[in-house]
Order: sequence, then structure tokens, then C-alpha cells
Amino acid sequence: MKTIELKVSRIGNSRGVRLPAASLRRYRIGTAVLMEERSEGIFLRPVGPVVEKLSWEDTAREMAAGREDWSEWDALDTDGLESIPWETGEAGRIAEKKARYRSVLRSAKKS
Repeated sequence: MKTIELKVSRIGNSRGVRLPAASLRRYRIGTAVLMEERSEGIFLRPVGPVVEKLSWEDTAREMAAGREDWSEWDALDTDGLESIPWETGEAGRIAEKKARYRSVLRSAKKS
């Protein structure tokens, strides 16, 4: 995202900024905007739904219409992931250490 410095102008007893026409078109801003005060600053957005999201079907249709070359993605089929055993269980938890309290409790019972 690019940063644009805007001049703050006096409008009666208030202050205002002028938004560039290209930004107004890009974000489809008409006669009003919503302003949110956040800890990091002021956030302006168009009135209405925040973002128009595509469904999975619409996304696939848009990708097909783009006629992009996805042949490089075919190389991912041969990356060897299918040979990795994807089993869940205790053996799959390689990042976790075994708890030490069990051995301490067992040795305490023997004493």
C-alpha cells in the first residue's frame, strides 16, 4: 500500500481532507465514508459491506478466465509429500518433550 500525505483544510469550525479521485473510484466511495478510530490511527472505509468476497466457484471461474499458466504448480505433485506418513498419535509429536512429572511420581511411589 502506498502512503499519501493529505493537506488538512479548515471547513468552518472543523477540519477536512480531500481524497484523491483515483482512491474514491478504487474503493467505490460515494457521498459518505465510515470512520473508525483505532489505536494506530483513523481508518476510513466505504459505507456498506466491508469486502465483496468470491465463493470458491466464483474464484475458480475467475482463475480460469484469467488464462494464467499454472503448469509450474504441477511440480508440487512430485515434492514427496505423499510418501510422508501422516498418522496422528504420540509418535507424531516430535516438537514436544515427554513430561518429566510422570517419572517423578512413579519414583516417589516406590520410596
